[in-house]
Amino acid sequence: MKRSSFLISLIAGSSLLLLSGCLKYSLSGASTNAKSIQVDQFYNNTELGPANLGQTVTNRVKDYFQQNSSLRVVPTNGELQIEGTIITYATAPIAPQASTGTGTAATPNFGAQTRLTIAMRVNYVDVAEPKNSFKDRTFSFYADFNNDTDNFFSVQESLEKKIFDQIMIDIFNATIATW
Repeated sequence: MKRSSFLISLIAGSSLLLLSGCLKYSLSGASTNAKSIQVDQFYNNTELGPANLGQTVTNRVKDYFQQNSSLRVVPTNGELQIEGTIITYATAPIAPQASTGTGTAATPNFGAQTRLTIAMRVNYVDVAEPKNSFKDRTFSFYADFNNDTDNFFSVQESLEKKIFDQIMIDIFNATIATW
């Protein structure tokens, strides 16, 4: 009996020590003592990106940090500061298919799939912990769609969502997460 009581006391004491210690942990992985983040405008520096892409990305960054941390988004003087530029918004054919037939009945070479790639260059400043800051770090991701069944404009929004979901995770992990 004494041994089991000792083990229970040891486990309970260890748990209390962890909970009351100076460890800061959240289920999202956010680890910062900062209370605020300033998200400056992300600029669209691409030729093919939609006109509202910069504002869309800026809002997604704000929303992501608010939903996944206890940080408050402020317009100026944030303890953390982030801004960036969208540098790539490009489509490229992938999975090429050979042409078939000859003469006027020939079908041209085309890609069976097309890839949308989006890349951003991000600057991040941590006022309290400057060693965590970075400048001009590039984050990118892509998504593919079938040319046989999909039209780019019909899948554009869902492709962008998929790409931005991953880029937001990558930016969050590079800035305040401790994974």
